[in-house]
Amino acid sequence: MRLLPAAVAIALLPLAACKPEPEVVTDTAPDPMATALKNAPAVELPPAIKATVSMRCQPGNALVFAEFFQGDKLVKLRTEKNGKPTDLKAPEAGQPFTAEGGYKLTGNEKSATVELPGKGSLSCKG
Repeated sequence: MRLLPAAVAIALLPLAACKPEPEVVTDTAPDPMATALKNAPAVELPPAIKATVSMRCQPGNALVFAEFFQGDKLVKLRTEKNGKPTDLKAPEAGQPFTAEGGYKLTGNEKSATVELPGKGSLSCKG
């Protein structure tokens, strides 16, 4: 039992020699990309989805599927539910959305006129 207090004292002796302040780590090296990041143009995020709709179109009782994006300059149009989307873009909000190949959409998520290659003009309601 006499060894126990001595063992505790020996175990605590190295801890008594420690400094109570934490070590301060600093990084004074200059950022190699600081100038490039400072002069970089502002990043424009892609627009968020405003509405995803399926629209019933006449004549022919056809279906089209559309995703309308905020800013009213982009619509993704599908002729099949899981089909490949076609990006239709408008130069300014309120103008018709168009894409190469004869795609055109005029309107909004509630009511639109859609022109598809090989199918002509369709009057659609969401």
